[in-house]
Formats: sequence, C-alpha cells, structure tokens
Amino acid sequence: MTHVKVITWHCDLVVSIHVVSDVHGEAAALEGAAVGSDLFVCLGDLILYLDYEDPSHGIYADLFGEEHARAYITARTDGRFEDARELSAAAWARLGIIAPHDRRSAMEGLIRKQYDAMFSAMPQPALMTYGNVDLPALWDEYRQPGHRLIDGEVVEIDGLRMGFVGGGLVSPMRTPYEIEPDVYAAKLEQLGPVDVLFTHIPPQIPELTYDVVARRFEFGCSAINSYIERTQPRFHLFGHVHQPLHRRARIGRTECINVGHFNAQKVPYVLNLDVQHG
Repeated sequence: MTHVKVITWHCDLVVSIHVVSDVHGEAAALEGAAVGSDLFVCLGDLILYLDYEDPSHGIYADLFGEEHARAYITARTDGRFEDARELSAAAWARLGIIAPHDRRSAMEGLIRKQYDAMFSAMPQPALMTYGNVDLPALWDEYRQPGHRLIDGEVVEIDGLRMGFVGGGLVSPMRTPYEIEPDVYAAKLEQLGPVDVLFTHIPPQIPELTYDVVARRFEFGCSAINSYIERTQPRFHLFGHVHQPLHRRARIGRTECINVGHFNAQKVPYVLNLDVQHG
C-alpha cells in the first residue's frame, strides 16, 4: 500500500465535490469552478495543443498557423498519424527549426506560458492529477500552495477514501504523459479499496471510449475495469474523451462518470456525497 495522504476536512453529511478535466487552456472559466463546493478536483490536461473545434487556438496554431493546425487535425481525425507527423516535420523545417532540442525549447516556451496562466487561475485548495498531455516535470514550478498533486496515492477526508491515478496509456498519439499498461495497473493496485476513484482516462468500455466528433476510440484502460470489479468503489470519475457516445456506465455497483470536456462546457461536474455512508 502506498503512503496515504490524510487531509483534515470538516464538512456536513453531504460533501459537494466539483470536478473538472480536459481544461485545455480555459483559464477564465476555471477561476470560478470551485464556487459552492466543499472540495475541488482537477483531472488534468491543462495544456491546449490543438483545438478541434477552433483550429485557430492552441500551441500548434501559435507555432505554425491555423492552416497547418487544420490539416494536422484532419490527419489525426482520419487516423493518419504518420501523415500528421510528416506535416509537423515540414512545418518545423519551414521555421528553420530542425534540431530536436530547438523544437523542444520552442514548444516548451509556449507550454510554460499556458501553465503560468492555468495555475494562476486554478482554485485553491485543489486536489490535482495529470492528464496525458501534461508535463509533470513542470508542475512543481507553477503550482500554488493550495494545490496538492496526487498520482498513485489516496487522500482520506473525514473517512472518505479517494484514489488518484493520472496520465494516459501508451498510444499512437505519443502525448507527453503516457504510461506502460503494467505500470498503470501497478498504480491502481497500490491504492487499495477506495470510495471514489479519480483517473484521467476511462475504463475500457466502448460506449465510454468512443468520441463521436473525433470518430475514434480513445484509449481506455482494462486494468481500471479489473480494479473496479474487485474493489467496487461507489464512483469512478474521469475525463479524456471529449465527446463520448455515453457519459455514464456501471461496473457492478460502481457508477463510472465522464465529468465532461471543461474547455467546451466551462462548468464543473458536481458530485454530492453522503460522507456518513462513504
């Protein structure tokens, strides 16, 4: 069992948890997302690389222009990942930035600008874990005193056990924080039983992993299914799939809920829990 973080949190019988995921640069709405809550949780993906609905936004548009961003999005939506990488290589060449180190430096400068804005807007206190497009190595530089970063650990509040596992699985998308399946499964196992499981990615259920706009199955995690089947938490909350076929499903008694694409919806998911029965 991993070390359990214990937070003293005084509340009534019902605790209202506001949860966001896939914030992707939406700092303005993030500032008020905790209003009326007893606890605020962020499940990651703070950075906006590409905006599938408005390709003029995001790091790729800032670097290469909207036309490139549109072409890159089309290639990825069609599942042509090699074509997308070739488009990026050509775009870097047009900028005269060839060396991998120079590319990383150019990208990191824009990432840092976004992280500065995102962590400044992030409510405090907040329990946070990483999304698959996040860069964990940078978070400590930007997080505020009230931001608790949790990955593969449990937080206990007034007897309510909440487990957190961040990141995504290794995929053809090659996003920054992707984890090998066995490592991800080990993080789940070390949690032990919890009342609420928070992850960035969903369980492996087709209705929850299929994105109806991107027209593809995102990567779910079968180890999450196994963990839930065995331990049966009351709730599993996650994000990652922006426009899922279904937002809710059950595994035994556990209700699995996609908390929504915060960048588009701009409101948190609200989970009310009876702590006395947690």
